[in-house]
Amino acid sequence: MDSSSSVLMYKLKQHFSGSRIADLPSSLMEALQQSLLFAKLAPGATIAITVGSRGIRQIDAILRYVVRYLQDEGYRPFLVAAMGSHGNGEADGQREILASLGITEQSIGAPIRCSSEVVQLGITSADPLLLFGSMTPGLAGLPVYMAKEAAQADGILVINRVKPHTAFRGDYESGLLKMLSVGLGRAAGADSVHSLGASQLALAIPSIARVSLERAPVIGGIAIVENGEEETAIIEGIPAGDIFVRERQLLQEAKRMMPSLPVGQMDLCLVGEMGKNYSGTGMDSNIIGRMRIRGLAEPDRPDIAYVGVLGLSRPSHGNATGIGLADFTTDAVVRDIDRDSTYLNCLTTGFVTRAAIPMSLKNDRELIEKAMFALKIKDPGAFRLVYIKNTLHLDEVWVSGAIYEELQSEAHIECMDGPCRLPFDNDGNLLLPKR
Repeated sequence: MDSSSSVLMYKLKQHFSGSRIADLPSSLMEALQQSLLFAKLAPGATIAITVGSRGIRQIDAILRYVVRYLQDEGYRPFLVAAMGSHGNGEADGQREILASLGITEQSIGAPIRCSSEVVQLGITSADPLLLFGSMTPGLAGLPVYMAKEAAQADGILVINRVKPHTAFRGDYESGLLKMLSVGLGRAAGADSVHSLGASQLALAIPSIARVSLERAPVIGGIAIVENGEEETAIIEGIPAGDIFVRERQLLQEAKRMMPSLPVGQMDLCLVGEMGKNYSGTGMDSNIIGRMRIRGLAEPDRPDIAYVGVLGLSRPSHGNATGIGLADFTTDAVVRDIDRDSTYLNCLTTGFVTRAAIPMSLKNDRELIEKAMFALKIKDPGAFRLVYIKNTLHLDEVWVSGAIYEELQSEAHIECMDGPCRLPFDNDGNLLLPKR
């Protein structure tokens, strides 16, 4: 019997803190009323609703309700692709990504405008940004782009999830302002922002978003925050003039509710499936504790010796951005990689290491065996192994016996099964869920 088959595993349920919205339609109605509070739009006005490529819980249902509400109010809403360079920055690629998320004109009940077309709204200035009572210098000279379809609408409603970013830290990370500065800027805007490098992203986003708010018909936003079990915890409508203040506060809420791996130190973390539907980097760098961005320090925790990736999700359409965060993968994953879309994404951001293909093995069993060999593990009982389906869904995880012994007294962790040996099929691939 090989070493991997001797590893005993336990299936655990993690219970994360955080509220959950019980009545989605009522919460959305209240959010829409708040978003439109100061909007002065005539009946029949066109409203562009932003839609990105990130995985957001119930995003199709949210968009359907928003569209129906605006139609009932006498407006003419449409969705506008706002995903930076994703989908290769082209209409067909954007539509393909949206369709994989269940977002089509038929399912939502409104037109969807996808293209590479942008207009330039202006350039950023060095004038200080007045944020939270203190003056922060703005970045000067950055061109500010916006999707042409949105800029020509009578109003723009920005919808996005507020959450920690995977490449930088700041008062604004992933959220409404990033949707305004990068998402709506499409490939041209993404290229402009990322040309500065990761160290300047925290300042570039508010600088660009300020110009967008001043010169584009933004009426407000709907901010979504999810809890540690990826359930919708907060849906809040924010008038355009309040986005700067409120988004910063919501980011702190999102960080408080963020899920995590069950332990801080592992020999090997196996990720069943990576992909753009789970994180912009395929695997959330906040979860696995890896950035791999030149000039930025790596997080202290979690401390993972090796990361192995076992699958690439179908909704990614071959975009394997983030594969370079792993140390091991399989030949099957490598065959699924679309190098053109992966390279475009990583060249646009400048984070080229994230496209590097790690050591590739013939199947999951061999991957685990080689990792144990590299770690010089002689006793399978001492192997600190964690298996997760992906970095978005961490409520159910599998851990080896050495880790389980440390977690038995944790009140938020429940053992659902085990001990059992790692299950493999006849091809040597793990029989554990990846979605």
